[in-house]
Amino acid sequence: MEEKIMLNMIVYTLMAALNKLFPVKSQKGVTMIEYALIAALIAVAVIAVLVTVGSSLNNIFSYIGSKLTT
Repeated sequence: MEEKIMLNMIVYTLMAALNKLFPVKSQKGVTMIEYALIAALIAVAVIAVLVTVGSSLNNIFSYIGSKLTT
């Protein structure tokens, strides 16, 4: 739950910064930018999880493999 709150805070902070840098008079295309930012943040989160879990899984499978060969 805390990760979701942090993700929302990051998205809102990025959107506020983008709105200050690039003010828009119409909302056309803003939704696409929001979705792109959310997709990018999700991709970063997935990569971080895979890097963390990947090393753990590698250790587990290496251990299992060593026990199978003996």
